[in-house]
Amino acid sequence: MALVVACAATVSASPSFADVRSDAKSQVEFGINVAQRGLWREAIYRWEKAAELDPTYAAAFNDLAIAYEHEGQHAKARKAYEKAVELDPNNDLIRQNYELFKEINDRTNQAKEK
Repeated sequence: MALVVACAATVSASPSFADVRSDAKSQVEFGINVAQRGLWREAIYRWEKAAELDPTYAAAFNDLAIAYEHEGQHAKARKAYEKAVELDPNNDLIRQNYELFKEINDRTNQAKEK
């Protein structure tokens, strides 16, 4: 009987997907708010937290990629964009952001090679 109660307590203590997504969404929204005020490091922290809370939340990875790109962390940006596209391949906004990133990055790399 005690084992059943312990298992039930463990199951009820774990957050539901809706709760996790809601928490991640709150982090994303907070990140957007601080990014709009130029606080990119704080935004990155919030979006990393959102991605950690819900590793299936494509919007968190998209926003994280934008922030990494803004901060010149292009390898991290590429990885975050790729994850966002993998999670939501039909999201036109994510695909557009990633394609624009690749185009600008490729042009920059070509200019450096000359």
